[in-house]
Amino acid sequence: MYARRRRVYFWMMGVCLALFVGAWAVVRLWSMPVAIGMCVVAMLIPPVAAMIANRRGPEDRWWDDPSGDPQSDEWWDELDGKKRRDS
Repeated sequence: MYARRRRVYFWMMGVCLALFVGAWAVVRLWSMPVAIGMCVVAMLIPPVAAMIANRRGPEDRWWDDPSGDPQSDEWWDELDGKKRRDS
């Protein structure tokens, strides 16, 4: 799951970079408003890409990760109805 999210993130950032470079290297020679529009679209891509890269899927069980505090983990395991894991 992580690899897929990372791939989508880098793909989106590549599109963003291509829009910026294309807008100011090529498109501005024919139409300045179109170049500005491309930059506005490119400006919106990084926050969306970050949200996609950091979202948690239904199969990501981050709440089950131990916190590192044995007492706290024991309390949470008791509340969740889990048996204590003795290492």
